[in-house]
Amino acid sequence: MNQEAADLWERAGRALKTAEDWSQEDPDASVSRSYYAAFYAVSALFVLEGRTFTKHAAVEAAVHRDLVKSGRWDPSLGRAYSELVILRQTGDYGGGTHVSAEEAGEAVAKAPRILEAVHPTVDSAT
Repeated sequence: MNQEAADLWERAGRALKTAEDWSQEDPDASVSRSYYAAFYAVSALFVLEGRTFTKHAAVEAAVHRDLVKSGRWDPSLGRAYSELVILRQTGDYGGGTHVSAEEAGEAVAKAPRILEAVHPTVDSAT
């Protein structure tokens, strides 16, 4: 595996751990870390395929176009990724609107599904 993909995969694992630890204490931060766990994992997958993106929206579009629509991923994974995007927007930029502990728990449950989907590709690259 190349160093960039390895670094992204490591970040994904750390972000997921932080999300789990903070889900009750700081739901806004937890959903942000859940999103970033998925984002880093997907980014590692795309790096292994020789692709990088400069915008978060481009990564989300690639998830749907190249992973879900191509049949590589079940549509539920695409929905989970997009739901993490929305929750992160609220958690990071919601102003007076905050994520609930229940929503943070749902995000913490969705992120590992993304990492599990990416893991075989990352594992085969090592």
